[in-house]
Amino acid sequence: MNKRKKPASEHLVNENIPHPKLFVIGPEGEQIGVLTRSEALQKSAEMKMDLVLISVDPKPIAKILDYGKFKYLRSKRKKEEKSKQSRIETHQIRLTAFIGDNDIKTKAKKAREFILDGDIVKVSLKFKGREIQRPEFGHETLMKFYHEVEDIAFIAKEPILNGKFLDMFLQQDKKKMIQYNKNNKEKNQNQQEEK
Repeated sequence: MNKRKKPASEHLVNENIPHPKLFVIGPEGEQIGVLTRSEALQKSAEMKMDLVLISVDPKPIAKILDYGKFKYLRSKRKKEEKSKQSRIETHQIRLTAFIGDNDIKTKAKKAREFILDGDIVKVSLKFKGREIQRPEFGHETLMKFYHEVEDIAFIAKEPILNGKFLDMFLQQDKKKMIQYNKNNKEKNQNQQEEK
């Protein structure tokens, strides 16, 4: 018979604490002092709280607290930290093999916004009908598009034929961004001086 293991607890709580003597801290952070394990358990039971081992080095330290509330607040804090981390999104821009130059510029302007935000841009060029027999036209169009954003981006994934689509991925280039930001700063200073 296969017994399922209980998930390991993050902390040793109450009777699971193996140390015979502990330095105990109260729920408000007050130092209670060194107690035997049974004394510490009795004290936490009187307060209707849990005894949680929080450190073993250099000596076992336990704190009396509401373990359920402690775990809830901890997981909430972890979620908040995770949500603050920047998320990189992938945005798709659609092109055709014989798209006009002005349309390329318009779509590249949108792609530029995404790239400046640190996101990835997937440029998908769709071949219509027999156009797929001349993929070089698609490559040429993708390169025209790339030249519109090459001052801030690099080709993260070279153009790959995927069914009727030719896909290319663009990403922010950190080194180019240094020069881009420097140029922008100078441009803004010059505009200020002209006013």
